[in-house]
Amino acid sequence: MKAALLPDRGVVKVSGHDARDFLNGLVTTDVTLLRPGLGRFGALLTPQGKITTDFLITEAPSGHGGGFLIDCPRALAQGLADKLGFYKLRAKVTVENLSDSLGVLAAWDGDPALKPDLAFVDPRNPALGWRILVPDELAPKAAGLIGAEMVDSTAYDAHRIASGVPRGGLDFIYGDAFPHETNMDRLHGVDFDKGCYVGQEVVSRMQHRGTARTRTVRIILDGPAPEPGAAILAGDKSVGTMGSAAGRNGLALIRIDRVADALDAAIPLTSGGLAIRLAEPDDVRSPPRQTVA
Repeated sequence: MKAALLPDRGVVKVSGHDARDFLNGLVTTDVTLLRPGLGRFGALLTPQGKITTDFLITEAPSGHGGGFLIDCPRALAQGLADKLGFYKLRAKVTVENLSDSLGVLAAWDGDPALKPDLAFVDPRNPALGWRILVPDELAPKAAGLIGAEMVDSTAYDAHRIASGVPRGGLDFIYGDAFPHETNMDRLHGVDFDKGCYVGQEVVSRMQHRGTARTRTVRIILDGPAPEPGAAILAGDKSVGTMGSAAGRNGLALIRIDRVADALDAAIPLTSGGLAIRLAEPDDVRSPPRQTVA
C-alpha cells in the first residue's frame, strides 16, 4: 500500500445545528446520507451550473467535534469558506478554514491495517483508495499505522491520471466547466434525486436532455506529453485541450462529437505536434454511462 501527503489539498469545516441542511441546499451531493467514516464527492456551483469548487466531504465523529470536513483544493479553501459564509445568512452554522492545521493523506493499492478516525474511501473511483484527514506532521505516523509506504505526491498524481479522474486547475478551469464535462455524473459527484441546490436546474437539464458535448477522457501518449492547456487538433480543426499527464497516460477535455467524426474519418489527433490516442475510443461513440450517487 502507498500513501502520499497531498500539499495541494486543504480542509474546510462546517459545523453547527443547521450544518447538514445548510450544505445540502447548496452542493451537488446528498449530504443527508453522510455519516462518520463515509465520504462523498460533490461541488459548489455557480447559479449558471459551473464548478466553483469540487471536493470530497465526510462527517466528523463527535470525538472530533462533529460537523462536516471538506477536502478541497488548498488554493480555493479560503474562497470556499468565504462563499459558504456568504450563503449562511441566519443559519446556525460555523465555517472554518482548517488548512493550516489539517492536511490530506491519500492511500491506495490496498486496504489499511486499521482505520483512523477521519478516514474514508474515495467515492469517485475504487482505484483511488482512501483519504485520511490528519495534521501534516502526523502523516508519516498515520501511514505507518495503516501499513503504507510514504511516497511523493507526484506518485499519487500519476495514479489519479491513470485512473481517469480529472483535477481542477489542470484538467479543467474552475468557473468555466459544467459537472458533466468533468465526469462528475460518472464519478458519483451529482445526486439527481435530491432537492434543489445552486445550479441544479442547469445540471438537471443537461442530464435529461443529454446535451453534454464536452467530456474529460483518458488518452495514451506515445512520446513526450504536450503542455496542459495545449490545443488538441483533428487535422487542422480544434477538438479539445490537453490536461495533466504522467508517463504514457494523460487526460484531455474534448468535444466528443468532433472527435467521433475524426475517428470515423481516420483523422489522427495531435497536440503540440505530438500524436495522442484515446484510451477508450468507444466512449465518444456510445451514450455516456450514467452513475448516480
